[in-house]
Amino acid sequence: MKVTAAVATAPKAPFEITDLELGELNLDEVRVKMVATGVCHTDAIVRDQWYPTPLPAVLGHEGAGIVDAVGAAVNHVKPGDKVVLSFNSCGRCKLCTTGHTAYCQEFYAHNFAGRRGDGTSALSKDGQTCSSHFFGQSSFSTYANVAARSVVKVADDAPLELLGPLGCGIQTGAGAVLNVSQPRPGSAVVIFGAGAVGLSAVMAAKIRNAATIVCVDVVPERLELAKSLGATHTVNGRDADQIQQIKELTGGGADYALETTGVAAVFRTMTDCMAVLGHGALVGASALGTESTIDIGTQLLSGQKISMVIEGDSTPQVFIPELIQLHEAGLFPFDRLIKTYPLEQINQAFEDSHSGVTLKPIVVF
Repeated sequence: MKVTAAVATAPKAPFEITDLELGELNLDEVRVKMVATGVCHTDAIVRDQWYPTPLPAVLGHEGAGIVDAVGAAVNHVKPGDKVVLSFNSCGRCKLCTTGHTAYCQEFYAHNFAGRRGDGTSALSKDGQTCSSHFFGQSSFSTYANVAARSVVKVADDAPLELLGPLGCGIQTGAGAVLNVSQPRPGSAVVIFGAGAVGLSAVMAAKIRNAATIVCVDVVPERLELAKSLGATHTVNGRDADQIQQIKELTGGGADYALETTGVAAVFRTMTDCMAVLGHGALVGASALGTESTIDIGTQLLSGQKISMVIEGDSTPQVFIPELIQLHEAGLFPFDRLIKTYPLEQINQAFEDSHSGVTLKPIVVF
């Protein structure tokens, strides 16, 4: 069938909106009519070839839509169901079967290869292959053939135009706190970066009843928003004494810290501001080969630990409905981060995301 999609054709080049041919469903796939798809930093870094997904490619990995058809092996959703789309996994390896699907031993093949497991793509133009199945979905398209394990059923009245970012960015920030760090009530948390991921973490820390929540960023407007979402204090990341400020605010150092920017110097700052037995977590994506440092002579005495976190270490079929319930209860107002754009303005959405004008753009079909 013919679909309209935004195609990444070359590093740092604008997306091209064009018609493509969408092939037939495989047995373990779901054809989804897309309603909206979030714009994520990962889309930009893959377009720009920090990670080697073959171009041309249809990206998009925070989709939300309505099931149009299902393959013969799919029984957990049916045509007409509303769904949110998340990352893909094999479902067979040790990590998948022990509840850590974000660390699937075949994660790259299922999310970045641009092909199905059999080497085929669902998308083409004039007989030329275009990469599909990005994160199992490639949802910058009016319709997509989606891997069944990427599909999360949601309620019939779910606001699909808002929910796509739960599939990656917002799930990542919230999950790093709720699933991985799990701050104790009354503890001190510091979060570096007040983008969509970092602010999701701020809201999650508030849900966990952290007593002190410090948000660090270089944009004053974002720091003000962080306060309105639950941060008790803010620090400007350009301040030369930011580590001292954080230690004073947290009574000697953060019990829990989260780095969402992917900037090597910020990662080092995170490790330097933690308390004894502190737990730091990294979720910010960097170019392959990016290195940072840790003062191992000092940190050895601290008993600290650092976790590398992908997708909030979540099981999307469990965690995404939980986040929706928290939103409905007024405890997780992630909708305050969102601005929508029509598909024709997808390049503007990416520019606004990069400049910081918009925290979480969503492309609406």
